[in-house]
Amino acid sequence: MNILTEKFNTPYHSAPFDSIKNEDYLPAFKDLIQKSEAEIDAIVNNTDAPTFENVIEALAYSGEQLDVVSNIFFNLNSAETSDEIQQIAQEVSPILTEYSSKISQNEALFNKIKKVYDEKEKYNLNEEQEMLLNETYKGFVRSGALLNEEDKEKLKKISMDLSVKSLQFGQNVLASTNAYFKHITNKEDLAGIPAAIMDQYAEEAKERNLDGWVVTLQYPSYIPFMTYAENRELRKELALANGKKSFDGGEFDNQNLIKELLNLKQQKAELLGYKDYADFVLEERMAKSPVKVFDFLNELLTKAKPYADKEIEELKSLAKADGIEEMQGYDHAFYAEKLRKAKFDLNDEELKPYFPLHQVQDAVFRLAGELFGLTFEERNDIPKYHEDVKVYEVKENGNYKSLLYVDYFPRKGKRAGAWMTSYKNQYKRNGENSRPHISIVCNFSKPTKDTPSLLTFQEVTTLFHEFGHALHGMMADTQYPTLSGTSVKWDFVELPSQFLENFCYEPEFLKTFAKHYKTGEVLPDEKIEKIEQSKNFMEGYQTLRQLGFGLLDMNYHTKVAELEHESVKEFEDKYTKATTLYPSNSETAMSPSFSHIFQGGYSAGYYSYKWAEVLDADAFQYFKENGIFNPEIAAKYKVLLSSGGTKDPMELYKSFRGSEPKVESLLKRAFG
Repeated sequence: MNILTEKFNTPYHSAPFDSIKNEDYLPAFKDLIQKSEAEIDAIVNNTDAPTFENVIEALAYSGEQLDVVSNIFFNLNSAETSDEIQQIAQEVSPILTEYSSKISQNEALFNKIKKVYDEKEKYNLNEEQEMLLNETYKGFVRSGALLNEEDKEKLKKISMDLSVKSLQFGQNVLASTNAYFKHITNKEDLAGIPAAIMDQYAEEAKERNLDGWVVTLQYPSYIPFMTYAENRELRKELALANGKKSFDGGEFDNQNLIKELLNLKQQKAELLGYKDYADFVLEERMAKSPVKVFDFLNELLTKAKPYADKEIEELKSLAKADGIEEMQGYDHAFYAEKLRKAKFDLNDEELKPYFPLHQVQDAVFRLAGELFGLTFEERNDIPKYHEDVKVYEVKENGNYKSLLYVDYFPRKGKRAGAWMTSYKNQYKRNGENSRPHISIVCNFSKPTKDTPSLLTFQEVTTLFHEFGHALHGMMADTQYPTLSGTSVKWDFVELPSQFLENFCYEPEFLKTFAKHYKTGEVLPDEKIEKIEQSKNFMEGYQTLRQLGFGLLDMNYHTKVAELEHESVKEFEDKYTKATTLYPSNSETAMSPSFSHIFQGGYSAGYYSYKWAEVLDADAFQYFKENGIFNPEIAAKYKVLLSSGGTKDPMELYKSFRGSEPKVESLLKRAFG
């Protein structure tokens, strides 16, 4: 019997990572697809008249085990992959795409859905049921249910191609990242690098059976090097290597893949009756249209550009004092750190001893306790996919609420960055509230034999960010799995994550956990004050950087025809020109490793980070006005988190805040 095809015999039916073999996946997928198709057939072949219960609800609950196995497999493909898993992913992706196309284009099923939808007035549906019905109907229409047979086949093929090619994009980026490392044998080349980072580089060299030090393109290795290394030529070499990821014309090059992916998305949009892919995507977002997104991004650009220009001038004068006539992108982090130190006498390395990972995690757990009554207890009897992973049982007022997996350190088989994901959705059925299994994955510096994992302040905010997403998942309390947790409009999904970051800057909270890992000394008041003051340090630059990503994304998904006679690099330079603050380098491009939009779900959606910043600034302002631990406001915010996608997000926000979010809240926080 295949371990993946039945309910797992583990605590809380958690993923049996210790028992799964790679060879289990393909047969399990095929078997579970068959079972799920049988569930669909039962809905279609039911001779009773179509009703909300026997069509819409039955469909919402179908394919549960297939969803769980898909989550397990694709999460591992991001967090603990291997050549074998990547090969299976290439085989499985088209099979799953074909399966979902088969459902979304099942005419008999859609006819039943349409009948219920057309007669919805006769059902006494509550708000969540009405949302499920509307979303189900729209989902089918947007998946081609109203197309003729020929066009349905075209759409099916496009969807399968997109699935395989986006997977290939991500695999290329990972392979390209892992392919490069810089072996350093002369200690003088590492002048300026703090001792703890040197230890990390030495450990990396040791793991590769090399003497000296090794720097990689993994963020915990690359970013400190670019921030502290005095050797400008080596900074340039590393920056070029990073900028050439999947852009060097080699085996892992993504330039043609970008054009293929964008053309496929455009074809899909046109087939479904939309002008372009952004038009298709934004119909289902808070922003509603590309025009509104461009207006939003350009308004912020106009406001932020003068601040960014002023910041870069300050850095240039510092660089000039070192004899650098024309500052380059690879100088930015180094001189920004110098300026930060000069302005605030604050640098990451002196702060890091106050932020050992275990203390930061304890703090975010306590915050969840203070706001929502949650507790976290480590469980050693729940299977894990790697020894670095820890699993916590989350309780609310003593009752089981969720499982939380945390996976903090970089590995060869893990993609860069940080993310929250889930292994199992929350839903209610037959009187049971089936609770979610949530995971946080990061890439923080590993502990060494002498030092625990110490976080930069930015990494502290990263952990709070991902934990905000995790809370959205863990607090879920909806009837249907498809509306649960983070299953919300994409430009609403970043609100809970970005909201939680605000607490990192609050002195009364910071003092509860920012304590030196050796002495227990609390982070001194003057340093806390400087963290507050430095909160908006380089805010103009960071805003322009994010706006550049957002504008590039929107232009890719509205002007794909231009790529017929332009290279990816030319297109990128053209549409990031307004936000670019340093000279462009002909050897580098960021698009070929822009996984958010070419592998992840942020196509025509990268703007949502800034959009959600308006929401989070406005929401936190509400807490600040009434006390950051105010129980009444925390209770209202908990309703927002637990409601998932059961309500229109703007209505949900207004019922929490009492009004629509104001862009002024963000501008006030960012620029005073």
